[in-house]
Amino acid sequence: MKWRSFIIIVIMILAWQANYARQKKYVLVIHGGAGTILKKNMTAEKEAAYRKVLTQALQAGYAVIKDGKKSLDAVETAIRVMEDSPLFNAGKGSVFTNEGKNEMDAAIMDGSNLMAGSVAGVTTIKNPISAARAVMEKSEHVMMTGPGAEKFAKSSGVEIVSPDYFYTPERWEGLKKAKKEDSTKAILDHGNKKSGKLGTINKDYKFGTVGAVALDKAGNLAAGTSTGGMTNKKFGRVGDAPIIGAGTYANNKTVAVSCTGWGEFYIRNVVAYDVSAMIEYGKANLQKAAQTAIDKVGQLGGDGGLIALNVQGEMAMPFNTAGMYRAAITENGEVELLIYK
Repeated sequence: MKWRSFIIIVIMILAWQANYARQKKYVLVIHGGAGTILKKNMTAEKEAAYRKVLTQALQAGYAVIKDGKKSLDAVETAIRVMEDSPLFNAGKGSVFTNEGKNEMDAAIMDGSNLMAGSVAGVTTIKNPISAARAVMEKSEHVMMTGPGAEKFAKSSGVEIVSPDYFYTPERWEGLKKAKKEDSTKAILDHGNKKSGKLGTINKDYKFGTVGAVALDKAGNLAAGTSTGGMTNKKFGRVGDAPIIGAGTYANNKTVAVSCTGWGEFYIRNVVAYDVSAMIEYGKANLQKAAQTAIDKVGQLGGDGGLIALNVQGEMAMPFNTAGMYRAAITENGEVELLIYK
Protein backbone atom coordinates (compact mmCIF):
# COMPACT_ATOMS: atom_id res chain seq x y z
CA MET A 1 0.00 0.00 0.00
CA LYS A 2 2.83 2.38 0.85
CA TRP A 3 4.42 1.91 -2.54
CA ARG A 4 1.09 2.41 -4.28
CA SER A 5 0.50 5.64 -2.36
CA PHE A 6 4.01 6.82 -3.19
CA ILE A 7 3.51 6.13 -6.90
CA ILE A 8 0.19 8.02 -6.88
CA ILE A 9 1.85 11.01 -5.23
CA VAL A 10 4.70 11.01 -7.78
CA ILE A 11 2.19 10.87 -10.65
CA MET A 12 0.25 13.77 -9.16
CA ILE A 13 3.43 15.84 -8.80
CA LEU A 14 4.48 15.13 -12.38
CA ALA A 15 1.01 16.01 -13.64
CA TRP A 16 1.10 19.27 -11.70
CA GLN A 17 4.52 20.15 -13.10
CA ALA A 18 3.38 19.41 -16.66
CA ASN A 19 0.29 21.55 -16.20
CA TYR A 20 2.38 24.35 -14.71
CA ALA A 21 4.70 24.26 -17.71
CA ARG A 22 1.74 24.51 -20.08
CA GLN A 23 0.34 27.46 -18.14
CA LYS A 24 3.65 29.37 -18.02
CA LYS A 25 3.15 32.70 -19.75
CA TYR A 26 6.16 34.64 -20.99
CA VAL A 27 5.90 38.41 -21.32
CA LEU A 28 9.42 39.42 -22.37
CA VAL A 29 12.18 37.62 -24.28
CA ILE A 30 15.56 39.16 -25.16
CA HIS A 31 18.70 38.18 -27.03
CA GLY A 32 22.24 39.51 -27.16
CA GLY A 33 23.39 37.81 -30.33
CA ALA A 34 24.25 34.35 -31.60
CA GLY A 35 27.56 32.96 -32.76
CA THR A 36 30.66 31.04 -31.75
CA ILE A 37 29.94 31.25 -28.04
CA LEU A 38 31.72 28.37 -26.31
CA LYS A 39 32.08 27.85 -22.57
CA LYS A 40 35.72 26.82 -23.02
CA ASN A 41 36.46 30.28 -24.43
CA MET A 42 34.54 32.18 -21.74
CA THR A 43 36.13 33.28 -18.48
CA ALA A 44 33.99 33.15 -15.35
CA GLU A 45 34.26 36.93 -15.05
CA LYS A 46 33.13 37.58 -18.60
CA GLU A 47 30.23 35.15 -18.35
CA ALA A 48 29.16 36.83 -15.11
CA ALA A 49 29.28 40.21 -16.85
CA TYR A 50 27.05 39.01 -19.70
CA ARG A 51 24.61 37.45 -17.26
CA LYS A 52 24.48 40.66 -15.24
CA VAL A 53 23.60 42.89 -18.20
CA LEU A 54 21.10 40.41 -19.64
CA THR A 55 19.40 40.22 -16.24
CA GLN A 56 19.37 44.01 -15.93
CA ALA A 57 17.81 44.36 -19.38
CA LEU A 58 15.21 41.70 -18.65
CA GLN A 59 14.26 43.15 -15.27
CA ALA A 60 14.09 46.71 -16.64
CA GLY A 61 11.72 45.64 -19.41
CA TYR A 62 9.70 43.48 -17.04
CA ALA A 63 9.22 46.40 -14.65
CA VAL A 64 7.65 48.35 -17.51
CA ILE A 65 5.21 45.55 -18.29
CA LYS A 66 4.39 44.97 -14.62
CA ASP A 67 3.61 48.69 -14.34
CA GLY A 68 0.96 48.28 -17.04
CA LYS A 69 2.80 50.16 -19.77
CA LYS A 70 3.06 49.25 -23.45
CA SER A 71 5.03 46.35 -24.86
CA LEU A 72 6.77 48.98 -27.03
CA ASP A 73 8.06 50.66 -23.87
CA ALA A 74 9.33 47.34 -22.55
CA VAL A 75 11.14 46.52 -25.79
CA GLU A 76 12.77 49.93 -26.00
CA THR A 77 13.77 49.88 -22.33
CA ALA A 78 15.33 46.41 -22.47
CA ILE A 79 17.25 47.16 -25.66
CA ARG A 80 18.57 50.48 -24.36
CA VAL A 81 20.17 48.65 -21.42
CA MET A 82 22.03 46.38 -23.86
CA GLU A 83 22.88 49.29 -26.17
CA ASP A 84 24.52 51.05 -23.22
CA SER A 85 26.78 48.06 -22.53
CA PRO A 86 30.10 47.54 -24.39
CA LEU A 87 29.51 43.77 -24.27
CA PHE A 88 27.09 43.66 -27.19
CA ASN A 89 27.37 44.67 -30.83
CA ALA A 90 24.86 47.52 -30.53
CA GLY A 91 25.12 51.09 -29.30
CA LYS A 92 28.21 51.51 -27.10
CA GLY A 93 29.68 48.14 -28.13
CA SER A 94 29.16 48.48 -31.87
CA VAL A 95 31.81 47.04 -34.17
CA PHE A 96 33.89 49.07 -36.63
CA THR A 97 33.48 49.32 -40.38
CA ASN A 98 36.41 49.01 -42.79
CA GLU A 99 36.76 52.81 -42.60
CA GLY A 100 37.04 52.72 -38.81
CA LYS A 101 33.54 54.03 -38.12
CA ASN A 102 30.66 52.69 -36.04
CA GLU A 103 27.52 52.46 -38.17
CA MET A 104 24.39 51.31 -36.38
CA ASP A 105 20.98 50.03 -37.41
CA ALA A 106 17.79 49.50 -35.41
CA ALA A 107 14.08 48.80 -35.85
CA ILE A 108 10.96 48.59 -33.73
CA MET A 109 7.41 47.43 -34.55
CA ASP A 110 4.03 47.63 -32.86
CA GLY A 111 2.02 44.42 -33.23
CA SER A 112 -1.29 46.13 -32.46
CA ASN A 113 -1.35 48.27 -35.60
CA LEU A 114 1.68 47.17 -37.70
CA MET A 115 3.32 50.57 -37.28
CA ALA A 116 7.09 50.37 -37.57
CA GLY A 117 10.19 52.53 -37.63
CA SER A 118 13.87 52.00 -38.33
CA VAL A 119 17.19 53.73 -38.82
CA ALA A 120 20.27 52.52 -40.70
CA GLY A 121 23.88 53.62 -41.00
CA VAL A 122 23.75 56.11 -38.11
CA THR A 123 26.94 57.15 -36.33
CA THR A 124 26.01 59.66 -33.62
CA ILE A 125 22.79 58.34 -32.04
CA LYS A 126 23.45 56.97 -28.55
CA ASN A 127 20.42 54.67 -28.56
CA PRO A 128 19.37 53.79 -32.12
CA ILE A 129 16.30 51.89 -30.88
CA SER A 130 14.89 55.18 -29.57
CA ALA A 131 15.56 56.83 -32.93
CA ALA A 132 13.71 53.98 -34.65
CA ARG A 133 10.74 54.55 -32.38
CA ALA A 134 10.83 58.28 -33.15
CA VAL A 135 10.67 57.50 -36.88
CA MET A 136 7.63 55.31 -36.22
CA GLU A 137 5.76 57.75 -33.99
CA LYS A 138 6.89 61.19 -35.15
CA SER A 139 7.13 60.83 -38.92
CA GLU A 140 5.11 59.41 -41.79
CA HIS A 141 8.02 57.17 -42.79
CA VAL A 142 9.24 53.71 -41.80
CA MET A 143 12.99 53.89 -42.48
CA MET A 144 15.56 56.69 -42.40
CA THR A 145 19.29 56.40 -43.08
CA GLY A 146 22.58 58.15 -42.39
CA PRO A 147 22.86 61.89 -41.70
CA GLY A 148 19.18 62.43 -42.45
CA ALA A 149 18.17 59.96 -39.77
CA GLU A 150 20.55 61.65 -37.33
CA LYS A 151 19.15 65.09 -38.10
CA PHE A 152 15.61 63.81 -37.59
CA ALA A 153 16.55 62.03 -34.35
CA LYS A 154 18.10 65.20 -32.94
CA SER A 155 15.02 67.23 -33.83
CA SER A 156 12.89 64.58 -32.10
CA GLY A 157 14.79 64.84 -28.82
CA VAL A 158 16.83 61.64 -29.20
CA GLU A 159 20.26 61.89 -27.54
CA ILE A 160 23.15 62.60 -29.90
CA VAL A 161 26.77 61.86 -28.95
CA SER A 162 30.23 62.22 -30.46
CA PRO A 163 31.32 59.24 -32.59
CA ASP A 164 34.15 58.79 -30.04
CA TYR A 165 31.55 57.55 -27.55
CA PHE A 166 31.32 54.24 -29.42
CA TYR A 167 35.04 53.47 -29.36
CA THR A 168 36.03 50.36 -27.37
CA PRO A 169 39.51 48.76 -27.48
CA GLU A 170 38.09 45.25 -27.97
CA ARG A 171 36.10 46.24 -31.08
CA TRP A 172 39.07 48.14 -32.51
CA GLU A 173 41.28 45.08 -32.09
CA GLY A 174 38.54 43.05 -33.76
CA LEU A 175 38.70 45.34 -36.81
CA LYS A 176 42.49 45.01 -37.06
CA LYS A 177 42.23 41.23 -36.86
CA ALA A 178 39.47 41.15 -39.48
CA LYS A 179 41.48 43.33 -41.86
CA LYS A 180 44.35 40.85 -41.73
CA GLU A 181 41.97 38.16 -42.96
CA ASP A 182 40.19 40.48 -45.38
CA SER A 183 41.47 38.94 -48.58
CA THR A 184 39.60 35.67 -48.08
CA LYS A 185 36.97 36.20 -45.43
CA ALA A 186 35.64 39.75 -45.29
CA ILE A 187 34.39 40.02 -48.88
CA LEU A 188 31.15 38.42 -49.96
CA ASP A 189 31.62 35.98 -52.83
CA HIS A 190 28.62 35.89 -55.14
CA GLY A 191 30.26 33.45 -57.55
CA ASN A 192 28.44 30.34 -56.37
CA LYS A 193 25.35 30.77 -58.49
CA LYS A 194 24.36 27.13 -58.39
CA SER A 195 23.93 26.86 -54.63
CA GLY A 196 22.88 30.44 -54.00
CA LYS A 197 25.25 30.49 -51.01
CA LEU A 198 27.53 33.32 -50.01
CA GLY A 199 31.27 33.10 -49.44
CA THR A 200 33.35 32.38 -46.37
CA ILE A 201 32.97 35.60 -44.41
CA ASN A 202 34.55 35.36 -40.97
CA LYS A 203 31.84 34.04 -38.70
CA ASP A 204 33.58 35.16 -35.52
CA TYR A 205 33.19 38.85 -36.35
CA LYS A 206 29.52 39.36 -37.14
CA PHE A 207 27.35 38.57 -34.13
CA GLY A 208 26.21 40.46 -31.05
CA THR A 209 23.01 42.07 -32.29
CA VAL A 210 20.50 42.69 -29.48
CA GLY A 211 16.74 42.39 -29.56
CA ALA A 212 13.56 42.04 -27.54
CA VAL A 213 9.97 40.90 -27.97
CA ALA A 214 7.29 41.72 -25.42
CA LEU A 215 3.65 41.10 -24.51
CA ASP A 216 1.89 43.69 -22.35
CA LYS A 217 -1.15 43.42 -20.08
CA ALA A 218 -3.41 44.70 -22.86
CA GLY A 219 -2.39 41.74 -25.01
CA ASN A 220 -0.28 43.70 -27.47
CA LEU A 221 3.00 42.48 -28.95
CA ALA A 222 6.07 44.48 -29.93
CA ALA A 223 9.51 43.65 -31.32
CA GLY A 224 12.77 45.53 -31.60
CA THR A 225 16.32 44.89 -32.82
CA SER A 226 19.53 46.94 -32.65
CA THR A 227 22.98 46.25 -34.09
CA GLY A 228 26.38 47.63 -34.95
CA GLY A 229 26.42 45.47 -38.05
CA MET A 230 29.38 43.47 -39.30
CA THR A 231 33.04 44.07 -38.41
CA ASN A 232 35.01 45.42 -41.38
CA LYS A 233 31.86 45.95 -43.44
CA LYS A 234 32.20 48.10 -46.56
CA PHE A 235 30.24 50.16 -49.07
CA GLY A 236 27.49 51.22 -46.65
CA ARG A 237 26.35 47.64 -46.12
CA VAL A 238 23.08 47.26 -44.16
CA GLY A 239 21.94 43.99 -42.60
CA ASP A 240 18.55 42.59 -41.67
CA ALA A 241 17.97 44.28 -38.29
CA PRO A 242 16.39 47.53 -39.61
CA ILE A 243 14.46 45.81 -42.39
CA ILE A 244 10.89 45.17 -41.33
CA GLY A 245 10.01 41.54 -42.04
CA ALA A 246 13.63 40.41 -42.31
CA GLY A 247 15.14 40.96 -38.87
CA THR A 248 12.20 42.50 -37.01
CA TYR A 249 8.44 41.92 -37.14
CA ALA A 250 5.39 42.05 -34.83
CA ASN A 251 1.73 41.28 -35.42
CA ASN A 252 -0.82 40.62 -32.67
CA LYS A 253 -2.50 38.03 -34.90
CA THR A 254 0.62 35.91 -35.08
CA VAL A 255 3.94 36.67 -33.40
CA ALA A 256 6.67 39.14 -32.48
CA VAL A 257 10.15 38.27 -33.77
CA SER A 258 13.68 39.64 -33.42
CA CYS A 259 16.55 38.02 -35.31
CA THR A 260 20.32 37.84 -34.98
CA GLY A 261 22.86 36.35 -37.35
CA TRP A 262 24.24 36.64 -40.85
CA GLY A 263 21.98 39.42 -42.13
CA GLU A 264 22.12 38.68 -45.84
CA PHE A 265 20.45 35.32 -45.31
CA TYR A 266 17.77 36.80 -43.08
CA ILE A 267 16.96 39.37 -45.74
CA ARG A 268 16.82 36.78 -48.52
CA ASN A 269 14.59 34.50 -46.44
CA VAL A 270 12.49 37.36 -44.98
CA VAL A 271 12.87 35.41 -41.75
CA ALA A 272 10.88 37.44 -39.22
CA TYR A 273 7.84 37.66 -41.50
CA ASP A 274 8.29 34.06 -42.59
CA VAL A 275 7.67 32.94 -39.01
CA SER A 276 4.48 34.99 -38.96
CA ALA A 277 3.34 33.69 -42.35
CA MET A 278 3.82 30.07 -41.36
CA ILE A 279 1.64 30.68 -38.33
CA GLU A 280 -1.05 32.69 -40.13
CA TYR A 281 -1.32 30.80 -43.40
CA GLY A 282 0.28 27.46 -42.66
CA LYS A 283 -1.32 27.14 -39.23
CA ALA A 284 2.03 26.06 -37.78
CA ASN A 285 2.57 26.33 -34.04
CA LEU A 286 5.12 28.84 -32.76
CA GLN A 287 7.91 26.37 -32.07
CA LYS A 288 7.68 24.71 -35.47
CA ALA A 289 7.48 28.00 -37.36
CA ALA A 290 10.48 29.47 -35.57
CA GLN A 291 12.62 26.37 -36.00
CA THR A 292 11.67 25.98 -39.66
CA ALA A 293 12.70 29.58 -40.35
CA ILE A 294 16.13 28.99 -38.81
CA ASP A 295 16.48 25.69 -40.68
CA LYS A 296 15.84 27.53 -43.95
CA VAL A 297 18.61 30.00 -43.12
CA GLY A 298 20.97 27.10 -42.49
CA GLN A 299 20.04 25.36 -45.71
CA LEU A 300 21.27 28.38 -47.67
CA GLY A 301 24.52 28.47 -45.68
CA GLY A 302 23.65 31.14 -43.12
CA ASP A 303 23.60 31.00 -39.36
CA GLY A 304 22.19 32.78 -36.35
CA GLY A 305 19.02 32.64 -34.29
CA LEU A 306 15.82 34.40 -33.34
CA ILE A 307 13.44 35.00 -30.47
CA ALA A 308 9.68 34.85 -30.88
CA LEU A 309 6.65 35.47 -28.65
CA ASN A 310 2.88 35.23 -29.26
CA VAL A 311 -0.16 36.65 -27.50
CA GLN A 312 -0.67 33.40 -25.58
CA GLY A 313 2.70 33.98 -23.92
CA GLU A 314 4.39 31.12 -25.75
CA MET A 315 7.98 31.75 -26.76
CA ALA A 316 10.70 30.19 -28.91
CA MET A 317 14.47 30.82 -29.07
CA PRO A 318 15.97 28.60 -31.83
CA PHE A 319 19.48 29.06 -33.20
CA ASN A 320 21.96 27.04 -35.27
CA THR A 321 25.23 28.40 -33.85
CA ALA A 322 27.33 27.27 -30.88
CA GLY A 323 25.46 29.64 -28.59
CA MET A 324 23.10 32.60 -28.26
CA TYR A 325 22.81 35.06 -25.41
CA ARG A 326 19.13 34.80 -24.51
CA ALA A 327 16.75 35.29 -21.60
CA ALA A 328 13.03 35.27 -20.89
CA ILE A 329 10.73 36.19 -18.02
CA THR A 330 7.20 35.07 -17.22
CA GLU A 331 4.32 37.22 -16.02
CA ASN A 332 5.12 35.99 -12.50
CA GLY A 333 8.73 37.13 -12.72
CA GLU A 334 10.34 33.74 -13.28
CA VAL A 335 13.64 34.25 -15.14
CA GLU A 336 15.31 31.91 -17.63
CA LEU A 337 18.79 32.91 -18.82
CA LEU A 338 20.88 30.81 -21.22
CA ILE A 339 24.08 31.27 -23.21
CA TYR A 340 25.29 27.97 -24.62
CA LYS A 341 23.53 25.42 -26.79
